Amino acid sequence: MAGGSEEDPYTKPIGRWAVFFYGVGHMLNDITASCWFTYLLLFLTQIGLSPRDAAIVMLSGQVADGFATIFTGELIDRFGHFKIWHAAGSVLVAISFSSVFGGCLPCSILHNDSLSLETFSYSMFAAIFNIGWAATQVSHMAMVNCISLNSTSRVALTSCRNAFTMVANLSLYAIALVVFGVIKAGSKENTETQYRWIAYSSITVGCCFVVIFLMGTKEPRLRMDLKETSRRVRIPWVYWFKKLLYYQVAMVYLLTRLVLNVSQAYLAFFVIDDLQMDQSAKALVPAIIYIGSFVVSVLLQEIPWNGRRLKAYYSAGGIIWMFCGAAILLLPRDISSFMYAISVFIGIANALMMVTAISMQSVLVGSEVGGCAFVCGSLSFLDKMSCGLALYVLQSHQSTSPRIQLNNGQQSAYLSVTRYGLGLVPALCSLVGVVVTFFMELEAAGSLSKPLLDEPLLE
Repeated sequence: MAGGSEEDPYTKPIGRWAVFFYGVGHMLNDITASCWFTYLLLFLTQIGLSPRDAAIVMLSGQVADGFATIFTGELIDRFGHFKIWHAAGSVLVAISFSSVFGGCLPCSILHNDSLSLETFSYSMFAAIFNIGWAATQVSHMAMVNCISLNSTSRVALTSCRNAFTMVANLSLYAIALVVFGVIKAGSKENTETQYRWIAYSSITVGCCFVVIFLMGTKEPRLRMDLKETSRRVRIPWVYWFKKLLYYQVAMVYLLTRLVLNVSQAYLAFFVIDDLQMDQSAKALVPAIIYIGSFVVSVLLQEIPWNGRRLKAYYSAGGIIWMFCGAAILLLPRDISSFMYAISVFIGIANALMMVTAISMQSVLVGSEVGGCAFVCGSLSFLDKMSCGLALYVLQSHQSTSPRIQLNNGQQSAYLSVTRYGLGLVPALCSLVGVVVTFFMELEAAGSLSKPLLDEPLLE
């Protein structure tokens, strides 16, 4: 097979409908993950769990997710069948997610309302939910490298997926805005009812897009069609561990996920507790972020990509996040409305960093598609474990750390754990990510065929 041959269907830019059908395939995962990171800690503390117990629930889910990504990636590399793994994971997500936000089922069965049993129940369903989530995520991410060898089209698929991630997040906050307006959280029962309706609505929306994906996307046949080359052979793990670029891409992806997930987890706390904004702000501020990310993700689909551009756009996103983090740390309560402006730039930075960080995985894989699922799974393992531990540490100090007052004599600005989680942690991770990206050599690693990088994105 000639990698640069014009007749080769795998090196041609793919059509817009193929990109669209692929892009909607992660909607269920995205809308439930958005609810998970934005509202889980808030929900658990509102129904009576301590910050540490709430952190244990989230950590149990992240750990289960992390190990599931490794096993799922290995099994997909061995046996293939991306769509089957995707469908099975989606079913598990849909069944288990309602129990994460739907109240303590064992408590109702055993007629026991102890906090220990509640913590165990939520931790168990969080783990089940994240196992299904991992199967869907790894299969969907790995498909990119087996749909096309065109570097620019791979970025198109990633950008479209990221754009629909923003659609999923906006859908969640639209649902949340309606639910919070209709149902008032005056008691524990009402709070559980609020989040139960949010969970049911999210599952319904996500499942509709899963059906569209499964009907519109063909099972990738790239590995089966590469019969005459050694690339069809499953690549052992040690092959990737010998590559410097693997560690660099892993570090950048890990740091990028920390930026997005930790900031998302503390956003609602920050606008309500620290800035004391209206309740609607915990839906409006995230919505602004995701509108900005959606617009940028769509625009990124129209750019011809190469390694240098990936590094430049990632660095731009990281620098923007550094300024946003500094602004969040210093933002006083009396000008809290400035948070809406900061949200626009956070949305832009998130899209720039996420699209390019995932695209770097495709550069790493190149045409070695026999190990693409392991690469996605192993990087996701690092992401889940690091995010879970970071949130556990921050949340464990949430109720014990003192608030450090700024602007002597004023009551408007504090350095709380929430500010550290939303401002300092993402800013530091962005700084390290930009430094690591600077030393990457993406051009040589990702040159599948030279003409691909200058072609238009889609047919």
